[in-house]
Amino acid sequence: MPGHAIITGGSSGIGLAIAKSLSSRGTSISLIARNRDRLAAAREAVGAAGGGASAVQTFSADVRDPDELRQAITSAVDGLGAPDWGISSAGIVIPGKFVNQTLRDHEDQWRTNYLGSLQFAHFILPHLEKAPRPRLVLIASGAAFTGLYGYSSYGPAKFAVRGLAESLRVELKPRNVSVTIAFPGDTDTPQLHAERKLRPAVTRKLASSGGTMSPEAVAKGIVAAAERGDFQVTFGWQLRVLARTHSLIAPLLRNYQDWLVKRSGEEP
Repeated sequence: MPGHAIITGGSSGIGLAIAKSLSSRGTSISLIARNRDRLAAAREAVGAAGGGASAVQTFSADVRDPDELRQAITSAVDGLGAPDWGISSAGIVIPGKFVNQTLRDHEDQWRTNYLGSLQFAHFILPHLEKAPRPRLVLIASGAAFTGLYGYSSYGPAKFAVRGLAESLRVELKPRNVSVTIAFPGDTDTPQLHAERKLRPAVTRKLASSGGTMSPEAVAKGIVAAAERGDFQVTFGWQLRVLARTHSLIAPLLRNYQDWLVKRSGEEP
């Protein structure tokens, strides 16, 4: 499947795994991320996955900065043409109790996770619409379905990404743009390893039953869902149930978390 994919957060984790998956099938790749050294390593890895048959270009830009992001997308299109895929994978998570976190913690996650996705969709859409079968993919999280202990600064931004995708789904369908939103759980990425060090005890307990997926498995599921034109893709039975019943079971989940807090002995 030739074509061109522009991917934010493409230097590591899920974004990199998606890039490698698409490259292995002949798709040319444009990676956007902040760290130049990781981008250089990612370029080699993606090129190797494609066996040298697909082009790979990289652009250092911060998705929080609209001017940088717009220029990166414009340069990507200048280099490899209009994209068939627009994949917003850049994201950060800083878990912690609300009373202990700073406003900067909230702002950084909001600007990266939500505004980064919004600005990416806004800037790429005029180019994406030129493709025969354009696909826009946004990466949310299992924390986008209901409020979770320790994620007051992360969950709301991912809730907003889910709301954005819901609106784009209906608005862009007449424009022939397929929208897919992914809700991965814990995925074995450098970000997860850093995040685990910051999780409160209750958050660790909540996450312990979900297991950890490989970024390659998550990437495979996302690409397959987007190719089918599916709007939503989840991973693991817990998230599948949550995706369908989150409004109904939210009171039960809140009560369970209240019980965990009391049992943990943590100070509020």
